[in-house]
Amino acid sequence: MSSEPWGRVDEAGTVYVRTADGEQVVGSWQAGSPEEALAYFERKYEGLVVEIGLLERRVQTTDLSAKDATAAIEHIRHQVDEHHVVGDLEALKKRLDKLTSDVEARREERRAAKAVQADEARQAKEALVTEAEELAASEQWRAAGERLRALVDTWKGLPRLDRRADDELWHRFSHARSAFSKRRKAHFASLDAQRETARQAKEKLVAEAESLSDSTDWGPTAARYRELMAEWKAAGRAQRESEDDLWNRFRGAQDVFFQARSAVFAERDAEQRENLTRKEELVVEAEKLLPISDLKAARSAFRTVNERWEAIGHVPRDARPRIEGRLHAVERAIQDAEEAEWRRTNPEARARAQGLTGQLQDAVDKLRGQIDAARAAGNNAKADKLAKELEGRQALLDQALKGLEEFGG
Repeated sequence: MSSEPWGRVDEAGTVYVRTADGEQVVGSWQAGSPEEALAYFERKYEGLVVEIGLLERRVQTTDLSAKDATAAIEHIRHQVDEHHVVGDLEALKKRLDKLTSDVEARREERRAAKAVQADEARQAKEALVTEAEELAASEQWRAAGERLRALVDTWKGLPRLDRRADDELWHRFSHARSAFSKRRKAHFASLDAQRETARQAKEKLVAEAESLSDSTDWGPTAARYRELMAEWKAAGRAQRESEDDLWNRFRGAQDVFFQARSAVFAERDAEQRENLTRKEELVVEAEKLLPISDLKAARSAFRTVNERWEAIGHVPRDARPRIEGRLHAVERAIQDAEEAEWRRTNPEARARAQGLTGQLQDAVDKLRGQIDAARAAGNNAKADKLAKELEGRQALLDQALKGLEEFGG
């Protein structure tokens, strides 16, 4: 009989393995020597060692599921428990126990990680629902619609929760999207109705604009076109395809009218500039009458100038005040000369002027006497007050004397 540390073969060819519970039968060997029998069953033991080593590496380095790892461990453990190999079976059991513990630890880690992931997914979906419900009230139709579509894609990328929680959140999420879609649909339906109303209103404006395009009633028609433009802006926008076509027709009708008016005005402006040149020549002729030495001759010459002036016609609006002002200055000079002549030859006016001058002179002399008396009495306050009154009377007297000189003294 041959003996080894972990096994032996008896005389009948039965192979035994030593365990903590004593010797256990491994099997029977009849084909060779006891050494060959032990070597065979030791190789089977080494095979289990290799298999356990591979499983240990898979558990540590791959994403082998806990279920599959446990099944593999039990399969090897079953082979160990059947002790059909020769070797340190207790060492194998300890490694399998350690491996079972590692697998369970990984199972708990994954369970905890899955719980964290589920909580994060729940929070993420709740945030998506909250944002969707806020967007449901938005009137930024394009931006909100694009954002809601992005939220759907984000939702699809998140893990599912438990059925009840996931369905509840999805119901709120879907309801928010539906509410937004209904509001947007109603908004654009209303907008389409407004645009159709605007189109009909602008059709009428275009028709009137086209009917006015050949008018030669320049002022009123131009004013009406301004009113039509204000009505156009107030009407709102029609559909894009209609808006562009209507605007081109409306603008085209205006262009026809205003181009025709511009041509007429350009011709009129040229005529008025010519009139201005002729009136400037007449003003120069009139200004040569100044200063007036012969009133009668000046009056006759100015009358002739004025008649020719009226026959010429209009000048440009911006030049009118300047050119007319120069002519009126000559006319006022003649009128002033006429008034001066009338005053010199009017006895009644001269007498009134002389009477007024005498009255003012008497008042001035009287005040001077009162001032001298007040100062002699030592009443300077009264004298000062009378002196101020004297200044006013003296000014009136000076003015009256000047007027009297106009009558020849």
